[in-house]
Amino acid sequence: MKKSLLLLSMAIFSILSLSSCEDFLETEPVDKLVPNTFFQSEKDLELYITSFYQRMLPSGLAVVQSDEMGDFTSKNQSPTFISGTYSSVDEGSWNWTNLRNINYFLENFDNEVIPQEARDHYEGIARFFRAWFYFEKVKQYGDVPWYTKTLDTSDQEELYKPRDSRELVMNNVLEDLNFAVEHIRDTKDNTSSMVTRQVALAFKSRVTLFEGTFRKYHSEAGLAATANVFLTEAADAAKKVMDAGMYSLYNNGTPATDYRVLFTSENPVNTETMFAVVYNNALRRWHNITWKFNSATYGARWGLNKQFVNTYLMTDGSRFTDKQGYDEFLFVEEMKDRDARLGQTVRSLGYTRSDGSAAPPNFGYTFTGYHILKHSLDDKRLDGISEAYNSIPLIRYAEVLLNYAESKAELGEFDENIWYQTVGTLRERAGVNPVVPATADSYLQNTYFPNISDKFLLEIRRERGIELCYEGFRYDDLLRWKKGELMEMQWKGIYVPGLDMPMDLDGNGTPDVSFVQTVPETKVPGVIYYIIDGTASQLSEGTKGHLIWRDDEEREFSEKKYLHPISNSDILLNPNLEQNPGWD
Repeated sequence: MKKSLLLLSMAIFSILSLSSCEDFLETEPVDKLVPNTFFQSEKDLELYITSFYQRMLPSGLAVVQSDEMGDFTSKNQSPTFISGTYSSVDEGSWNWTNLRNINYFLENFDNEVIPQEARDHYEGIARFFRAWFYFEKVKQYGDVPWYTKTLDTSDQEELYKPRDSRELVMNNVLEDLNFAVEHIRDTKDNTSSMVTRQVALAFKSRVTLFEGTFRKYHSEAGLAATANVFLTEAADAAKKVMDAGMYSLYNNGTPATDYRVLFTSENPVNTETMFAVVYNNALRRWHNITWKFNSATYGARWGLNKQFVNTYLMTDGSRFTDKQGYDEFLFVEEMKDRDARLGQTVRSLGYTRSDGSAAPPNFGYTFTGYHILKHSLDDKRLDGISEAYNSIPLIRYAEVLLNYAESKAELGEFDENIWYQTVGTLRERAGVNPVVPATADSYLQNTYFPNISDKFLLEIRRERGIELCYEGFRYDDLLRWKKGELMEMQWKGIYVPGLDMPMDLDGNGTPDVSFVQTVPETKVPGVIYYIIDGTASQLSEGTKGHLIWRDDEEREFSEKKYLHPISNSDILLNPNLEQNPGWD
């Protein structure tokens, strides 16, 4: 990270020098890097490339917040896209600035005085970021204009051209990624902050898995015949990362803590984390995720939903949902002997803050009782300030394993050997017996995937949801699986045996919360009183049952919402842009 920050500082200095120290009578423009004066050495290429990292990578909070759009998340209210009256007027204009920056580099970097290997390396990084840019655009809009050059006002035909097909754009994205994985240097970056060949391969497996499954499950796209082409590319890219041996799962043999370390470490855990948004306390590079998860007003009071929590297995590998009466277990009972990732994703039994104080789920900060812990630091001081410094993974080796497993399952090539290489090893890290499932899980089928009968594919989808929870994948997964209707799922919380009955949530024998219609005059010390108002908050059986949050909302995910509308302002600027189906 220090290297990245140093490079950024040097880049800024170089740009300022070019724009402020040149004689004002010079004929060359001074508001931009001029090719014949700047792209003269490998160092110049490195400096320019730094701008891609700084401009294009999401913040840590943006990564985490993107799972607000997932089916497993409750919050203060649904996004407008799901429950409101959303139209092309609400959609923001698309922005092409980052693409212009990339294409400017690709048009001007190729100076023969720089060694060919270095030019190929940095071209590979630029094309990696162009693929990143277009992948995000295609996910949101489908067909988009494909540009490989910088445009100016004289390029009227290009500026006002219609959208290019998804097929053309994604073929070009694949071409960019193939160039990247062939030419980017195959060295391991121990800071996990730079694009390497292995990072490019991992990202390629993500992109091609998305596109392959999207084409398979979205027949309306008319691309199902080419789905396996992308799925094969996904399996191949993931397997190359696995075979290279540069990365492995972080596993110290302590299931109760190993998983969470990945998300609370200041320096990325580089055995597993391949690419990350890096933060640094000493350099005052901070984020506010801890504050967002532990505030009644600053955050959105996120919480997991009961339906998803039910998918976490028992430590012996059996299904929690096979236990008699599982849906009415009290919180303390449902948290016992579960996949260790559950207690490292939400506050669970025995969780304490850094000062040793008990910290059960806080209903001032969550509506369902499944209080998000992942990415959140234990220091109470950070609950009210933007000074959290843990790095946030963008690409982990765990995802690569899951990409490989899913692509092979979708190709009909999955077997028990692949099970133990992928899903099995992830479960072992979490303290779960990696037993091969004997049958398809009826709970997963009935609740989530009624059209999936393959027992392995069901388990892979279970594992993906659990392992990658709150890392920004869930909404994209629902899109590509064509399971947007899951966004309409009821927001269901913990089981409450009755009103005015104080409940212990951390297993220490002391009550922590009581659900009431009115707060009593005499309060029990240490108890948070949660008002059931009968509108936004309800109990499923009136005076007892599951917490139900925001049943007063009408959540709807229609067919058109698999793509966003093109903004009204963009269509006014370019009448040749056709609106996505259903958004007219």
